[in-house]
Amino acid sequence: MKLKQKRKLITYLNVLDQPIRFNPFVFSRIFLLWALLGLLGGIIAGVYWIGLEFLSHYLAVFNGWKVIPLMGICGLLAGLIIHFIGDPGEIHLIVNNIRFNKGKLNPKNNPSMVLSSLLCVASGGSLGPEAPLVQVTGSTGTWIGKLFRLKGEELRSLSIAGMASGFTALFGAPLGGSLFSLEILHHKHAVEYYKAIIPAFVSSCFSFLVFALIIHLGLGPVWDLSAYEYSGMFDFGYAVLFAIIGATFGWVFIFCTKFFKSIFEKKPIPIYIKTLIGGIILGIIAFYLPITRYFGHHEINELLLGNFSLSLLFAILIFKIVAISITVTSGWRGGFIIPLFFVGATLGIIIHQLFPSINLTLAIVSCMAAINACVTRTPMSTTILLATLTGFGHFIPILFASLTGYFLAPRIPFIGSQMNKE
Repeated sequence: MKLKQKRKLITYLNVLDQPIRFNPFVFSRIFLLWALLGLLGGIIAGVYWIGLEFLSHYLAVFNGWKVIPLMGICGLLAGLIIHFIGDPGEIHLIVNNIRFNKGKLNPKNNPSMVLSSLLCVASGGSLGPEAPLVQVTGSTGTWIGKLFRLKGEELRSLSIAGMASGFTALFGAPLGGSLFSLEILHHKHAVEYYKAIIPAFVSSCFSFLVFALIIHLGLGPVWDLSAYEYSGMFDFGYAVLFAIIGATFGWVFIFCTKFFKSIFEKKPIPIYIKTLIGGIILGIIAFYLPITRYFGHHEINELLLGNFSLSLLFAILIFKIVAISITVTSGWRGGFIIPLFFVGATLGIIIHQLFPSINLTLAIVSCMAAINACVTRTPMSTTILLATLTGFGHFIPILFASLTGYFLAPRIPFIGSQMNKE
C-alpha cells in the first residue's frame, strides 16, 4: 500500500474514533462565522455610507460653474491615491478573483478603494458605492476565512458571503443582494457555487440588520413609483416590448464605454491625468444637466417627481450614458448598477411621454430591469432587487423584462471576467 493511501486510511480511522456529538439541528458553529461576517459587513457599509453622506453634503455646495473645477480636482486626487497607494481594480477583478483565484479577494488595496471611491462618488461621479463596498466586505470574508484556516470552496463561499453583505447593505434587499453576489459571477457551471447560497443568505440578513440600525433604514421602497394595476395579458407583451427597447440602450451603453475606453487607452498616460480629464468632462456635463450628477440614488426620485420636457429627457438619457461611460473608463471608482437603473427610469418616462396611454410604472420598471440584466447578466437578482427598491408588487412582469434583457445581451459580456474559461 502506498504511503499516501496509508495516511488517508489513518486519518479516516481517527475520524471514526472521535466521539459523536449530538445535534438535532442544521444549525452549526459555522453559522456563527457567517453571522459574524454579516455583522462586520453591516458595520463597514454603515460607516462607509455615513462618510459618503457627510462628504457628499460638504461637496454639494459647489454647484453651478464651480462643479467643473471641483470634479477635476477630486478626479486628480482620486488618481493620485490610486497611483501612490495601489490600484484596487474594479468589478472585473472581483469576479475574476472569485472564479479563478480560489475565491480570494486581496484586502491590501482596500484603503485605496475606500478613499478614491469616496472622492469619486461624493463629488458627483456617475458610479455608485456598490463596487467599493463589495470589494471591502468580500475581502473581509477572505480575511476571516484565512483566520479560521478555511480552504477551497469554504473560503470561496465566505468571500461570496462577504460580497453579499455589501450588496445587501446598499440595496436593502437581503435576498436580492445574496443572489446578485452569486449571479454576477455568471459561470456556466454555476452549481459550483451552490455551497455559498446559505452563507450568503445568512450574512446578508445580519448585514441588513446592522446597516438598517446604523442609518435608520426602513422597509419601504426607495423610489416612489405610482401604483400599478394589472390590465390583462397584454401587460406581459408590453413588458417584453419595453425590455427590448431597454436592452437596445444597454448595447448603446456598452458600445459607448468601448469607444471612450479606446480613447483613454490610446496612449499610456498616468492614471491621475485620466481621472483629471474625466472629472473635468463630468463637471461640464453636470453643469449643463445637474440631474446627471451623482449615481442616481436620490436623483431617480427627482426624475420621477419632476415635470421634464421630452427634449430635456432625451438629453438626460444620452448624457447620463456618456457620463457613466466616462466615469468607468477614465479610472474613476464605483459601481454602475444604480446609474443603469437611472437610465432605465429615464427611458421609461420618455416612452410614456411618447405614448401616454401606456402604464408609466410598467414602462419604467421594465426598462430598468432590461438594461441592467443586459449589461450585468443578472436577471434573477435584478428582478428581486427592483421589486424591493420600487415596491412593484407584481413580480412576473419584471421577470419577463429581466429575462428579455438577459437573452438580448451581447455574446461577449460587458464584464469581461464573466466569460467562460476552462
